[in-house]
Amino acid sequence: MSAPVAPVNLHHADVFDHGIPHEVFAAMRAQPGLTWSPADGDTAGFWSVTRHDDLVTVSRDTSTYSSGVGHIQIYDIDDDALEARASMIDMDPPVHTRLRRIISSAFTPRHVQDYQPAIRRRVTACLDALEAAGGGNWVDLVAKPIPIGVICDLMGVPEQDHDYLISLTDHLVAGTGGEPLPPDAYGNTTDLRLLPFNSPAAWAMSEYAAQLADLRTDDPGDDLITKLLEAEIDGERLTRDEFANFFRLMIFAGNETTRSSMAHLAMHMAQFPEAFEAVRADRSLLSAIADEVIRYSSAILYFRRTVTAPTTLAGTDLAAGDKVVMWYSSANFDETQYPKPYEFRVDRPAAPPHVAFGGGGAHFCLGASLARLEIVELIDELLERGVSFSSVGEPEYVESNFVNGIEHLEVRL
Repeated sequence: MSAPVAPVNLHHADVFDHGIPHEVFAAMRAQPGLTWSPADGDTAGFWSVTRHDDLVTVSRDTSTYSSGVGHIQIYDIDDDALEARASMIDMDPPVHTRLRRIISSAFTPRHVQDYQPAIRRRVTACLDALEAAGGGNWVDLVAKPIPIGVICDLMGVPEQDHDYLISLTDHLVAGTGGEPLPPDAYGNTTDLRLLPFNSPAAWAMSEYAAQLADLRTDDPGDDLITKLLEAEIDGERLTRDEFANFFRLMIFAGNETTRSSMAHLAMHMAQFPEAFEAVRADRSLLSAIADEVIRYSSAILYFRRTVTAPTTLAGTDLAAGDKVVMWYSSANFDETQYPKPYEFRVDRPAAPPHVAFGGGGAHFCLGASLARLEIVELIDELLERGVSFSSVGEPEYVESNFVNGIEHLEVRL
């Protein structure tokens, strides 16, 4: 029996112009086995993993489903580009594990709680500006500045450079589907195929990382930049390129995903006011509603793995070299795991957990506790102030099949 074929071309960002295409993914989950997306131009076809349990299986088996072989996004890149771009997220254990250990202590739930006062100050400042204006672009006023401020604080990035890094991460996301920057933007001279997201913004971020490294080498601080510069892996320190790739990953992952969930939060508050009223009355529900925001938003739509040896998943035979794409944006709405998945529920059972931070295993999101805390603090402060929206406009989604981001969302208080 031939494999079912995806009903839309998931290679293309326009499928996600209006957010997650829930009807498409529901149809794919209902099909037996995995769903096949044929090749698109020079990019080979791939298998889609859309059900929760199958996604967890792939996530936890890094030997069979590799991040280091091939690429973590749908499109194909050359071997030399793969090596040039590689950061921790593109590697398998044990190398991934050794790199992760350098900074993992800063993201434990216990350590993350120490950041609460600083996070609350940033939340307060952003909401002060929003209230003073009576509304505006929720993304620019709230969703963008809070997470970039928090991760930059941890990294040791000066406050005056935060807006610049927001601009760079915007352009990195654009590299996943939107109109690309000119190849020489920011003064780039590197072949785009060697740059993450095929974007000159990746080169600019590497250049910025090098400047910051020089600054911290001369003047070490109590920050992650200094920790990265002083860390040794097998007796050797990170090279300039390894440090730049690590820095870029930290800024992108620590900013973009939380920002996307915060962008969706305004829509959730307008669409599901009864859930937030329940939390206003009982703040012990803050953690639960933050996780529902994260599940419902599914900020990262997918990650890809590459099969290393013949195997079978969900009754589908896979060959070595096959691309397998884990659609978190589908698995988080799997009807067999989440009763009434399209309802926004503050009383949703904690088990099974959502997979917006990954399906477990070696690549489970390092910053999960930090992201939760940032969203909890934002919701808590919104409820404390009694903020409500007289109107929430139509969202302008980021043109991407990788990030479920919102670029513009006009709100009025």
